[in-house]
Amino acid sequence: MKIIIAGAGAVGTHLSRLLSKEKQDIVLIDEDHDKLGKMESYLDIMTVNVPPTSITGLKNAGVGNTDLFVAVTPDESRNMTACIIANSLGAKKTIARIENYEYLLPKNAQFFKNIGINSMICPEMLAAKEIVSSLKMSWIRQWWEFGGGALVMLGSKMRESSTIVGKKLMELGRDIPYHIVAIKRGNETIIPRGTDEICLNDIVYATTQREHLEELQHTFGKDSFGKITDMTIMGGSRIAVKAAQYAPDNVNVKIIEADYDRCLWLTEHVGDRVMVINGDGRDIELLKEEGITKQHAFVALTDNSETNILACLSARQLGFKKTIAEVENVDYISMAESLDIGVVINKKQIAASHIYQMMLDADVSNVKTLSFANADVAEFTVKEKSYVTRHKVKDIGFPKGFTIGGVIRDGHGMIVNGNSEIMANDHVVVFCGGMIKKIENFFN
Repeated sequence: MKIIIAGAGAVGTHLSRLLSKEKQDIVLIDEDHDKLGKMESYLDIMTVNVPPTSITGLKNAGVGNTDLFVAVTPDESRNMTACIIANSLGAKKTIARIENYEYLLPKNAQFFKNIGINSMICPEMLAAKEIVSSLKMSWIRQWWEFGGGALVMLGSKMRESSTIVGKKLMELGRDIPYHIVAIKRGNETIIPRGTDEICLNDIVYATTQREHLEELQHTFGKDSFGKITDMTIMGGSRIAVKAAQYAPDNVNVKIIEADYDRCLWLTEHVGDRVMVINGDGRDIELLKEEGITKQHAFVALTDNSETNILACLSARQLGFKKTIAEVENVDYISMAESLDIGVVINKKQIAASHIYQMMLDADVSNVKTLSFANADVAEFTVKEKSYVTRHKVKDIGFPKGFTIGGVIRDGHGMIVNGNSEIMANDHVVVFCGGMIKKIENFFN
C-alpha cells in the first residue's frame, strides 16, 4: 500500500514511524529539508522536499498512484487544499487534519467528499473524547467499548490489594467472567499463556461484560475507588475546552488557567456549568481553597508535557485517585508510566489509530492504540465463509502477538475460550501485539 504523508511535524513524524513498521510504501513530504533529513536517517521511508500544496511536487511524489494521502501539517487550510489537489491527481483516499469542529458534523460529510476530502480528523477532539471516556471508572487506566458497550476492554494497574497478584492465569479458573488479553510489565508487553503469572505493578488488560465490572473491580483490588463526580483541569487548552463540553452532566468541571486573558476567553466559551479559575494548578493551597478534593479527577492539559507529568505526580502524592496527563512527547510516555502518574493521553497516537483504520482491507470498525503497551485493539466484522468461521478458536492459528479478547454476537458480548466458535457477522475484538494487517485475511 502506498501512503503519502504531507507534513513532517509532530503528527506526521509519528505516523511515519508507526506506518514504517508495517512495511508500507511511505512517502513523507515537507518543505523543511532539515525535518526530512532527520526522518530519513532512521526510518525506512522516502522523503520529498516540496510544499504539500505544490501540484508539480505532488506529481513527482507519485500521488497519482497513491492509496492513501494524509495531510497533517499544522495549517488546516493547507491540509484541505493538499487533499483536494491529491484527489484530483488520482489519490484513492484522502485524510485532512483540521481544527474547525464544525467540519466534522455529519451534514457536511458529503460536501467535503465531493470536493476530494474523504475523511477529516481533529486530534484535539479525539483526545478530549478519550479523556471523558477514561472518567467512566476511576479505577481504570484505559477503557474501550465495543459493540455499543456490549463488550468492554480495560487496563488497570495491579496493587497489593489485588486478589490475582502472584497467581498464574491457569490458577484463575475457567469460569471467570473476564479474559486477560495482555500484561504490560516494565517496557515489555506480554500476551499471556496459562503459565504466565500476574505480578505487582503490572498493567493488566482484560475484556469483560458490563454486568461483571463490579466483580472485576473487586478482583483487581480497587474497592476503595468511588465514582467521579468532579473533574479539575489544569490548563485551558483546546483539548480542555472540548473535554469540559463532553463531560457528563453529572460531573462538575473546573478549569484552572494561569493566563488571565485566556480565562476571560474560556468564561465566554465553555458555558455556565464550567467554573474557570485563574491560577496555577500545581498550587496545593489553591486546590484546597477551591474545594478540590481527592475524589476529583485531576487532568493536566497544559502545552508542556513535563509540567503535566509533574502536576499529576504531585496530585497522586496528594491522594488523588484519578489523574490524567497529556504527554505529547512520545519519548516521555515510558517515563510517565514508570512514575505512576495515571492515564496518559497522546493526541498523535490517537490520531494515528483513526488513520490506521483506513489502511485496513478487512471490515474493521474500531481501532485503538494502547499508549503504554505499544499495541492496538481492533474490532473485526467476520465475513461469510471467512477462515475464522471454519475452526474453533484454539485451532485458528493466529501468528504470535495476537489474541481474541471477545466476541459480540447479535448485540451481546461474550468471553471466548479455546472451544468457542466464531460465526459470520460476529464482531471480534482482537488484541494486536504486532501488525493488524497480518490477520486481515483471517476475517475476509
